[in-house]
Amino acid sequence: MAKAASLLRVLLPSMLLLATAAAEGARPNKSSSLGGFVWATGKDEGDLVAMVESPEESLPVEDDITGGFSSLEGMLQWAIGHSDPEKLKEKAKDVQRLSGDELKKRQLEIKELMEKLKVSSDAELMKIAIADLNNFSITLEGRQRALNELLFLVEPIDNANDLDKLGGLVVVIRELDNSEADIRTTSAWILGKACQNNALVQNQILTYGGLEKLIKMVGSSSKEEAVKALYAVSALIHNNEIGQKMFYAEEGNIMLQDIMSNSSTDIRLLKKAAILVADLADNQQHYADNSKLHFLGDRFFLKAVVDLLLTPDLDLQEKALLAVRSLLQLTSTDASDLRDYCSLDQISSVPT
Repeated sequence: MAKAASLLRVLLPSMLLLATAAAEGARPNKSSSLGGFVWATGKDEGDLVAMVESPEESLPVEDDITGGFSSLEGMLQWAIGHSDPEKLKEKAKDVQRLSGDELKKRQLEIKELMEKLKVSSDAELMKIAIADLNNFSITLEGRQRALNELLFLVEPIDNANDLDKLGGLVVVIRELDNSEADIRTTSAWILGKACQNNALVQNQILTYGGLEKLIKMVGSSSKEEAVKALYAVSALIHNNEIGQKMFYAEEGNIMLQDIMSNSSTDIRLLKKAAILVADLADNQQHYADNSKLHFLGDRFFLKAVVDLLLTPDLDLQEKALLAVRSLLQLTSTDASDLRDYCSLDQISSVPT
């Protein structure tokens, strides 16, 4: 929109002239064609001035895809609605002195400027960002900017599916090894977004070895990096049996237990850990033998979950309680362990 507004300042005089010319009948046709765009020209000078005096009636309809104006007509209305009425009247008089050749020249000027307003497709923007990441001489700021672009672009599932086709997935996973924490953090965030509820991208990341790197990042001294890495891990193994097996093979259960057992752990990590435990337990209920992830029934693991109920944070308490409820549904969970070893009955009676 900033680019469009800037170019509008250049386009405005010519746009108003041509629109007024059409209204005055200075051109034989009652519409003007500019590079495929068609303007309705049934407005006379009075209509145009009225639009200026009532700008709220002439707001443009913005295109959600391009972030710009949905038509040249919408752009014209915006321009008129933000113009001075007196100046607009002067333009109406000026147009009468323009020859046909001069009008055509103005038309070409607008067409050229409109070409500059064309927005690149998401795929093109992704290619540019990926190319920047593959440019090892790019500045740290430029690398971060490219990752931020991808973070926004991979949200739509079609774009996420295209990321690997464009060579971007391998590049982003490579950035997990970057020496800068901010680069690693954004890279993990991108992977989490791209694979969320997307089995195709989940399996691609797993194939490229992304899970192992992300699990290690959860132990980072950077809180933001750890939070985004756990977010990505959770998205990566959600409803993915292969991913969950790999999670266990990479000792993800120990990682979770360490997070929940450490009183100095960032509260955001604790909440994400509790959510992941509940998600893993819920997912195991879909299988006849729901003890495949047997660590979920381990008494030390269970105690780490139950102890979260002692936190003063009500939101974390709720998430921990949901995790305990899900764990109780599993055949691998011994209720007596929760009662005797984890003291769940005593914790539930402690006033909050």
